[in-house]
Amino acid sequence: MTTRLSFELPPALEASAPPESRRLSRDGVRMMVAHRETGEMVHTRFRELPDFLEPGDLVVVNTSGVLAAAVNGVTKDGERLVVHFSTHLFDAHWVVEFRRIAGSTTERWGDAPVPERVALGEGAALDIVGPYRSSDRLFVAHFRTADSVTADIYSDSGKRWIEQHGRPIRYSYVDRPWPMAMYQNVYATEPGSAEMPSAGRPFTPQLITRLVAKGVSVAPIVLHTGVASLEADELPYPEYTRVPAMTAALVNLTHEMGGRVIAVGTTVVRALESAGDSYGNVEAYDGWTDVVITPERGVRFVDGLITGWHEPEASHLLMLEAIAGRALLEKSYDASLTNGYL
Repeated sequence: MTTRLSFELPPALEASAPPESRRLSRDGVRMMVAHRETGEMVHTRFRELPDFLEPGDLVVVNTSGVLAAAVNGVTKDGERLVVHFSTHLFDAHWVVEFRRIAGSTTERWGDAPVPERVALGEGAALDIVGPYRSSDRLFVAHFRTADSVTADIYSDSGKRWIEQHGRPIRYSYVDRPWPMAMYQNVYATEPGSAEMPSAGRPFTPQLITRLVAKGVSVAPIVLHTGVASLEADELPYPEYTRVPAMTAALVNLTHEMGGRVIAVGTTVVRALESAGDSYGNVEAYDGWTDVVITPERGVRFVDGLITGWHEPEASHLLMLEAIAGRALLEKSYDASLTNGYL
C-alpha cells in the first residue's frame, strides 16, 4: 500500500476552536483550490465556492448529524471513564470506545482489562459483549436503561437520554467545550455520527442558495461516522450508509451531461464509491460499507473533493491521493503549512 503523506504539524496550526471564535462566519474560512491537471493553486475564502463550479455540476453532501456521543461512566471498581458511542449496530448494540480521564482530556484505555459493565447516568449501563472485529480499542456493548430493559438510543426515550447525559466528542487539541450547534452542519437531518462530517461545516443556507441559483445541483447521502483514533490512526471500520435513488440518478446524469460530481468530505466519497456497479453507474444503496479508498483502488464516481486538512499520516490522506494524485497532494500540504492554514 502507498506510504501515507507525512509532515510536521506545528501546534499553532491545530484548529483548536471554531471560526466563530475568531469572529468569522462559517463560510468565511480560508479555502485552497488545487487543480490536478494544471497544478494551479488558488487561495480564497469558502464563500467564493460558486465561482469554482459550473452549471451542471453536482455537489453531494452527507446529511448525517452528530450525536452527543461522549458519556461519563463508572466501572464496578469506582474508576471514572468516558464512553464514546461510535457505531449503532442493531437494536441496543453499539460499538463503543473507552477512554481514561487525563486532566481536562482523555486518552486511550491501553492494555488494562476492559470493564464488563459500565454504569451510566440515571441507572443506565453498558454490558460489554466482546471486541469489535478483533480491535483492541473498540468493543461491542449492550445498552440498558435503569429498569434493565434494552434501550435504543434512536428511540424517543433514548434520544432524550443521550441529549441529557452526552456531549460532543472532544479531543485534546480542542481547548474547551463548545455547544452541540457548533458540531452540526446546516443541512444535517439525521443524527447518527459519532464525529462531525466536518468538510461540510463551512456551508451556509445562503451559500447553498447561490449554488442552486447558478445551476449547481445539491444532493444528499447519509453516512454515519464512527470514532477516529488520533493516537494510532487506523483504516476506517464499516459504517452505515444510504445513497437515495434520486442522488444516484443525479450522479449518473451529471456524468452523462459532462458535469462534475464534487463530494463534500471523505464520507461522501466512501458512500458513492460503495454504491457503484460494475457498469460505471451509481445505484441506490442502503447498508454497510467496508470500502477503503486508496491510490491503488482509485475512484470512479467522484471528480472533485471538498475536504478539511488532515493530520500527518492519517488514513484519509490515502483517499485524497487517489483523487488528487501524490504530486498535487504534497504541493497542497506544503502550501498549507507555508500559508498558515489551520
